[in-house]
Amino acid sequence: MTEILKIFDESVVRMITLNRPEKRNALNDELIAAVKAALRDADADESLRCIVLGGAGKDFCSGADLSAIQKIATASYEENIEDARSLAELFLLIREVRIPVIAAVHGRALAGGCGLATACDLVVATNTARFGYPEVKIGFVPAMVAGILRRNLGEKMSFELLTQGFEYSAEEALHLGLVNHVFDEESFEAAVLEYASQYAKVSRSAVEMTKHLLYS
Repeated sequence: MTEILKIFDESVVRMITLNRPEKRNALNDELIAAVKAALRDADADESLRCIVLGGAGKDFCSGADLSAIQKIATASYEENIEDARSLAELFLLIREVRIPVIAAVHGRALAGGCGLATACDLVVATNTARFGYPEVKIGFVPAMVAGILRRNLGEKMSFELLTQGFEYSAEEALHLGLVNHVFDEESFEAAVLEYASQYAKVSRSAVEMTKHLLYS
């Protein structure tokens, strides 16, 4: 059975890779649980300075798995609340992890996948990456991701992105302040590692306290 996550350390940087390329790394219960477990494990490792979250295959993450979306229609109110709570826990956990969590986005980051990237402390992307919240196109309310987006943008731009459902480029995301840096696709992996490795050159404890103060 293929591992749903790929995890390896590169010096002081832990690389966590969503590994459902055949499903465009769509989020389901198993993957969400695996990412949460991987983040908690990394948080307990005092040797690490940074975590990079990426995706295998052509895309970072396409949002909720089709089977998860279909389950909503037949699930009870309580079951759907629990599913929403599980995703919210993942978004909050990223902020609770003591060291920086960087989303490394290539291909598409859509819907919950876009929310997952935005929930990270920092976002870097390839110059060909695409972002978007297309939920309204299929009659869904982007509830969980709305809170994350609103923390990063003003109301007017958040409203436009969430209610018009269009995709936007990495350069547009950079202009909006949703992406920190855009790197060439050809050298993306090396550029991400170099960027993340900057945290080996500064005080871990100072970064931890800064993250805590910033979000609290």
